[in-house]
Amino acid sequence: MKRLVLRILPLVLVVAIALVGCSSGGKSGLLTGNYSQDTLMVVESLRTAVTLPDDSPEKAPAQAKARDLINDFASRYRRDSSVSKLPSFTTMRTALSGLAGHYSSYPNRPVPEKLKKRLEQEFRQVEASIKRGT
Repeated sequence: MKRLVLRILPLVLVVAIALVGCSSGGKSGLLTGNYSQDTLMVVESLRTAVTLPDDSPEKAPAQAKARDLINDFASRYRRDSSVSKLPSFTTMRTALSGLAGHYSSYPNRPVPEKLKKRLEQEFRQVEASIKRGT
């Protein structure tokens, strides 16, 4: 019996590792794989996280969700050659980099007005590009 268990255990571990490695949901589990829908959903979520008042009880969970979405979006689409050259993607990456940089450098500080204005402008550009199909 011990021999059988010792032979089956490595097989079970390999299958488990393969299944975990192949999961594409990301940490947030909100991305669907449809670039347009995912991009618009991420824009709305980030817009909410940035515009919430600092004293709001929803601020911390919204920022945590935003960080997860930034990581998931970047990891899902950065190597996808069908979207990596689209204007909407390059603008989106610029916005994500700016917000991620703020969150990592100043996690307890509010997003400055200058960054909020730039992000809103980039979000509008992304939405317009998505509507045009680029």
